[in-house]
Amino acid sequence: MADQSTFYLEIITPERQFYIGPAEALVFPAVDGEMGVYPGHEPVVTAIEPGELRYKANGQWEPAAVGSGFAEIKPDYVILLVGFAEHPEEIDRKRAEAAKARAEERLRQKQSIQEYYHSKAALARAMARLKAKR
Repeated sequence: MADQSTFYLEIITPERQFYIGPAEALVFPAVDGEMGVYPGHEPVVTAIEPGELRYKANGQWEPAAVGSGFAEIKPDYVILLVGFAEHPEEIDRKRAEAAKARAEERLRQKQSIQEYYHSKAALARAMARLKAKR
């Protein structure tokens, strides 16, 4: 499957297979901070927060914006199941900024707890896209 210097990486969203192939390294936003993965990593399952992900394939670091989800890490295989994943060139900056502004405005208004969490999630998605676009 993969040699000692790589592991097999799958980044899957509900809409598509974002990336499937060998990777030399991976850095993603976990619930307790950024997490780095290299070949031979100890087995772990962790939650992913919305933010910027980076993976190294063919000697090149590739950035992406990702939504919340889960990661299963094994020594030679990593799978990320996330709500969305987008390359920086797929992100419309003006649209992301408008979504951020809308979410911030909704957070300033009195709302139910469900609406509050929905607004926080929308803000996190917009911030992840803007960070990856930079």
